Amino acid sequence: MKVATKLCNLLFTTISFLLLFSGLGVDSMDYDYFATTKCITEPHKAQYGGGIIVNPDFDHNIENWTVFGNNGNRFIIASNRTQTLDSFSQKVLLKKELLYMFSAWIQLSEGSDIVSVVFNINGSELVRGGHVIAKNGCWSFLKGGIVANFSSSAEILFESNNPSVEIWADSVSLQPFTKEEWRSHQDNNIEKVRKSRVRFHVSNANETALEGAKVVIKQTKANFPFGCGMNQHILTNGDYRDWFVSRFKYTTFTNQMKWYSTEIIQGQENYTISDAMLKFTKENGICVRGHNIFWDDEKYQPEWVKSLSPDELREAAAKRIKSVVTRYKGELIAWDVVNENVHFHFYEDKLGENASELYYLRAYELDPTTTLFMNEYNTIEYSGDKVASPANYFNKLNEILQSPEASEMSFAIGLQCHFGSGRPNLAYMRSGLDFLGQIGFPIWLTETSVDPQPKQAEYFEEILREGYSHPAVKGIIMFAGPAQAGFNTTLLADENFKTTPTGKVVDKLISEWGIGPYTAIADHRGIVDIALHYGEYDVTVTHPLTQHSEKLNISVGKEFSHKNVKMHA
Repeated sequence: MKVATKLCNLLFTTISFLLLFSGLGVDSMDYDYFATTKCITEPHKAQYGGGIIVNPDFDHNIENWTVFGNNGNRFIIASNRTQTLDSFSQKVLLKKELLYMFSAWIQLSEGSDIVSVVFNINGSELVRGGHVIAKNGCWSFLKGGIVANFSSSAEILFESNNPSVEIWADSVSLQPFTKEEWRSHQDNNIEKVRKSRVRFHVSNANETALEGAKVVIKQTKANFPFGCGMNQHILTNGDYRDWFVSRFKYTTFTNQMKWYSTEIIQGQENYTISDAMLKFTKENGICVRGHNIFWDDEKYQPEWVKSLSPDELREAAAKRIKSVVTRYKGELIAWDVVNENVHFHFYEDKLGENASELYYLRAYELDPTTTLFMNEYNTIEYSGDKVASPANYFNKLNEILQSPEASEMSFAIGLQCHFGSGRPNLAYMRSGLDFLGQIGFPIWLTETSVDPQPKQAEYFEEILREGYSHPAVKGIIMFAGPAQAGFNTTLLADENFKTTPTGKVVDKLISEWGIGPYTAIADHRGIVDIALHYGEYDVTVTHPLTQHSEKLNISVGKEFSHKNVKMHA
């Protein structure tokens, strides 16, 4: 394995999830670490004291239903349900531009089902705000949210697919936040989980403080992978190459490793383009995510695959996975093994329900050092898509990892993060990241984009900041780029390589998240205190009188770092 590839793979050797959170303070918008994918015997108190739901009645639509108990927040047994949306409800007033975090503890009278919170806006529009796997005999934490695009009344309801079960709820909360409060929390959390304070103590050779010394700090390698998708135009377009290399050290090939690109005609494999792109990335120190071995959507199979019998498909798929994984063994930091297998099930329908599980095990067998991703869309982008909700994502993940052999796998959660038009629901995005983050696997936003619209740049920045500020997120790849490379959804540079407003946001964040350079002057004690994003840095310290310089390299990680610099001139 090449040295560069080894360095890329080190990013997946992370401290445990629980350790990562140790020592973090709790503020008014902190992440709920008690929310768990497991259920508990007694519900916790309502978040934020219930928010705007204080001493709620939840007495709408409860004719012939029974109200029980009070744990700071009344819970109700819905005992007369006939429709999926039959439930007790609470009316609230939503104010335009506010973000609302919702939470409640949910239990069912029997069995297990996904329960959703639904906001009925003005009696006409149903907006799903979050989902949870609820069970009988214990309480599960439902967390979600909604962004108010206009001021309106709303009725909070609960939905389950099985109308015959009773829904119990307790400790219900709805807490509003302004955009400024939300951004402040993002910034505060970035300080906690992405940066450390570093102190430079500059002194003369005789150890007296050197006031006025100039300290210049420039990042040479970021700890957090922030990259961009890449396509075959990189091989022929010099402007595209220069644009990309000057910004990014992480990428995913958008189509060039997919089966329909490498074996258009059965039996005629052609890796010419993906090989050339990988050669380019290695020459420029760029780490590559493999995308993908299989795609579970029938529409995106090679045309010849669609007509194969189950036995023929099994044979062709076995050849495909062996071919592509062994070819790039040790060259990639990750593989999307069976893409979008929560939404789709082409291989499961043809080869059996455990098809995904078997292909993950096979990929691990062929290349045990590469991290294997489950990659899905709409899990955190769109609360209306129950199919790929965090709860269903979790169910599919459990199916894949049920065998003992899977426990040795290096596994990660891939969330595509393709946002459509309109303001992104950051409250729902955060709740999904919270839910999946508790599992303990690294989360990457793997194909981040936002549809064209007047406020595209503003919304894209909100999405990227939300991902970067969340402790569970370990990397972000955007599916975006310049017009000359054929990108037209999230455009970062136009046909003349002039940076678009959305591209300016990306460049600003690249700089803000660590590149620098930062310049500081030592105080009368010879001290410079500065907060730096995790990563590797070159530091130049210059004497204020002689202009003599000392150079050093530092690595900034989670722990506080103190560097003594003695000037000998």
